[in-house]
Amino acid sequence: MNRTRYKWKKIIPLSLLALPGVLYLIVNNYLPMFGLAIAFKNVDFAKGILGSDWIGFKNFEYLFKTKDAFIITRNTILYNGLFILINSFLAIAIAVMLNEIKSKFAARFYQSIILLPYLISMVIVSYLVYAVLSIDTGMFNKFLLPMLGISEISWYTESEYWPYILTFVQLWKNIGFMCIIYLASIIGIDQEYYEAATLDGATKWHQIRSITIPLISPVITMLVLLAIGRIFYSDFGLFYQIPMNSGAVNDTTNVIDTYVYRGLLQLGDIGMASAAGLYQSLVGFVLVLFSNYIVRRISKENALF
Repeated sequence: MNRTRYKWKKIIPLSLLALPGVLYLIVNNYLPMFGLAIAFKNVDFAKGILGSDWIGFKNFEYLFKTKDAFIITRNTILYNGLFILINSFLAIAIAVMLNEIKSKFAARFYQSIILLPYLISMVIVSYLVYAVLSIDTGMFNKFLLPMLGISEISWYTESEYWPYILTFVQLWKNIGFMCIIYLASIIGIDQEYYEAATLDGATKWHQIRSITIPLISPVITMLVLLAIGRIFYSDFGLFYQIPMNSGAVNDTTNVIDTYVYRGLLQLGDIGMASAAGLYQSLVGFVLVLFSNYIVRRISKENALF
């Protein structure tokens, strides 16, 4: 009896602490799942969501039968695939370099500088980019290009430059967050491994390759798998705000999220937008399962589940 009472006294405070988070998870993540029915209905606000006509997969047909379906799917997958590869490589490399800084002040300073872009709103970033690329007052057109003897470029009407611009902006803004995660993992490695390797004559490169990378591989695997699960989702601000919603560069900046948003604004079709969201979620879920299965076959310890 006393043991049961002691057990409840221990559980109740912890449960009360967890209650706000659990309620937020239910309200924010689980209750909206009932709205998935919208993807299969022709929403009529006069009838309400439950009373609207059931139309099956017709909302999905709009998404896939349009002539832009291939372009938006191609852009979404290629951009996100490139971001995963480059972000992972550079974030690990920068984290390793930051770990080698011995001065605490310098280490904190560089960590803050790298993380700062991640905290800036994408709207502000879009105007920073505009200040550099503007045809009238941009730094490139008024200072850099004339110095190189190159004529002015109308960046917001030339689509071939935007894969490079978007990739650079994405790296500049987001790499700091991933870098801090990897740095935290590297700092947690027992220093005795490095001391033993140094006594054996191992160089820094050998230590990174044989100690650092293998020991942070579970973190690398987790972040990559989570990123793969969102490969059909795009950073809306990056693809909509940065190009300033310029229709002239849509071929290289239009992704599933921006296409659905524009369709929602023009047509007001909530069903189609819901269908696109459901499609992205299901594909992402399948990709996570498949990627985790491959990782599990290679290294069971590094798999998420």
